Amino acid sequence: MVAKVALRLALVLPVVRIAATAQPIPVPDAAPSVIAAVASSEPRDAAAVDGRPDEADGDGSNKQFPNPIQDPRDRIYYPGDTERAKPLGKKLLANILLDQKELWTSPLRMKKKDLALWIGIPAATAALILTDDDTINTFENSKGQITWGNHLSNLGASYTLIPLVFGFYGYGVLRDEPKPREVGVLGAQALLDSLIIVEVLKPIAGRNRPNSSSGAGHFFQGGASFPSGHSIESWSLASVIAHEYGHSRIVPVIAYGLATVVSLSRFAAQQHYASDIFLGGAMGWFIGRYVYQTHMDHAIHKHGWLRPHIMPRIDPAQRSYGITLAFGN
Repeated sequence: MVAKVALRLALVLPVVRIAATAQPIPVPDAAPSVIAAVASSEPRDAAAVDGRPDEADGDGSNKQFPNPIQDPRDRIYYPGDTERAKPLGKKLLANILLDQKELWTSPLRMKKKDLALWIGIPAATAALILTDDDTINTFENSKGQITWGNHLSNLGASYTLIPLVFGFYGYGVLRDEPKPREVGVLGAQALLDSLIIVEVLKPIAGRNRPNSSSGAGHFFQGGASFPSGHSIESWSLASVIAHEYGHSRIVPVIAYGLATVVSLSRFAAQQHYASDIFLGGAMGWFIGRYVYQTHMDHAIHKHGWLRPHIMPRIDPAQRSYGITLAFGN
């Protein structure tokens, strides 16, 4: 028994490190959008209409940070990026690649402030694994319960969440509002990041589902129970939406409430153990937070933790001068 627990802990710890220690790359002071007007004796050549501090070329990319693959610091989705397909697709692909690199290597960047997460989440997951055989029978597990659990869990399926993020994006396009467009793009990116991670981890864990005809709950048996895909995807999107609308009281409650419903329904449907759901939800929340903090456009979010900086701006070539109010870390 001790050997089995040790083996499961060896699997859980690296997985949790991926989610718990992911930290965004600090954005340079030059990258945040300028929101203060600059007084000038002559007009500037081509000020970025989407809030970028520097000129933008014809396809909407920034000349100072022309390509996120070449310069990973420019990972923000500016309004100009989300309005046109070419810069949006290019940056989305590049950012996903950069996300995967940082998420999988996050254990190498562990900090002391993450110690509680490093201990708490693996400990909770291990405790749930040890009690999974008992807790899975918490409900009566009737045919009706399993049926409605499966139907309700469709709220967290990819074919439900993907149209939802397209809905945010479409609303932003129709109303010409950059924030809903950003929600749609960051939500899609968080879903893709979560999907890639969970599809890699499931074959490694190989845990059989609770409804398996033989060896239910056993690891390394070719199953697809650990961690829960519905949980990691629904919680990653809920985390993005809750962080985007953090100034609202009701939006985070709705987002996290629906993610909780999805998680509980997977348990009721006998598709996942409590440990599968807990770890999937925790990882999803951290992935959503990481995507938001790393890729959001600071000019769109007036609330938050960013400090304002007042900086002089002088351009002798254009004979312009003024002050800039920017937000950065």
